[in-house]
Amino acid sequence: MKLLDFFEPGSVDLELSANSKNGILRELVELLDLDEESGGVLYNTIKRRENLGSTGIGKRIAIPHCRSLVVRKLRLAYGRKRGGLDFNSIDGEPVSHFLLIVAPPLELSSQYLPVLGKIAQFAKDPDITQKLAALTRPDEFLALLKERDI
Repeated sequence: MKLLDFFEPGSVDLELSANSKNGILRELVELLDLDEESGGVLYNTIKRRENLGSTGIGKRIAIPHCRSLVVRKLRLAYGRKRGGLDFNSIDGEPVSHFLLIVAPPLELSSQYLPVLGKIAQFAKDPDITQKLAALTRPDEFLALLKERDI
């Protein structure tokens, strides 16, 4: 299982434009290209999850995640906000890099927690923030995942 396997075309955006936490969450949900109703349900679910406690893990990275009936399989999206924004991160710093994880409530393969762990491992890499900031095209993000072999 590689993180690359859970990204679909169009699920990477290097130019998020929202200037609020909720706006960023909405843009991330839109990257999954769901129908309007499903997107609304997912947005409300991920917002509720975020209200329980910020998923800003530090080093300018957040990993919003939830389970939802609107997806049939685990899905990932990546978005970057140049300059970052306040996301109530544990280190108090603005967040620029957002990795969204959405999984169905019941998975036969139980990939949700291992994927969350792999993303956390990816985020711990000391130079990952600089590498993510230097990306110029979405395919470079996917190549970085492939390079890191996670």
